[in-house]
Amino acid sequence: MNYPGGIVPKGAKEGNEFARKSKKGAKIAAGNRGMEFESDINKSNEYYKEKGLCLVTKRPTPINVVKVDYTRGAIITQAYFETQSTTDYNGVYGGRYLDFEAKSTVSKTSLSLSNIKPQQIDHLERVLEQKGIAFFLIHFSAHDEAYFVPAGEIIAFYKEKPRASLPYSWMKEHGKLIKQGYRLRYDYLPLVDFFFPAK
Repeated sequence: MNYPGGIVPKGAKEGNEFARKSKKGAKIAAGNRGMEFESDINKSNEYYKEKGLCLVTKRPTPINVVKVDYTRGAIITQAYFETQSTTDYNGVYGGRYLDFEAKSTVSKTSLSLSNIKPQQIDHLERVLEQKGIAFFLIHFSAHDEAYFVPAGEIIAFYKEKPRASLPYSWMKEHGKLIKQGYRLRYDYLPLVDFFFPAK
């Protein structure tokens, strides 16, 4: 590449190596992993919707508006995120109510229970009491795997607390690996049928 004045910007000498480092940096950015997983679930839900298989939407994170500037057309200038009271997703599948929480971890061995909030456990427990479908989608980015785990299994573990985290081995035993694809990134509906068969 020809740079103005022949001055090569710092890092440009590495060429492709520099790009690989940037790409690698993006891969290991822990803050983006959960968002990537969420984005893939959103794409899967959009695919299901297009095919008429189910209708599942992402709950918006509640925002508490503190200050609004009306001089520039009602622009929010100060706000903060409230603690989300329930789960990430809900919807309807085959005439039944469906509700689930998605979690992602960078750990190879476990998901910390601190990532699951008491109100989420309480909410999913109430969904099950009403005969709804309730589950977790747990993503292990280090393994590039996502597991479908019925909420009842995680609720029981959460209440007994035999340890402070859900082991990867436990996830494999009590859940099922979700099939991954290109357009349909995480095909979780067959596992809904498996764990919550229609009566």
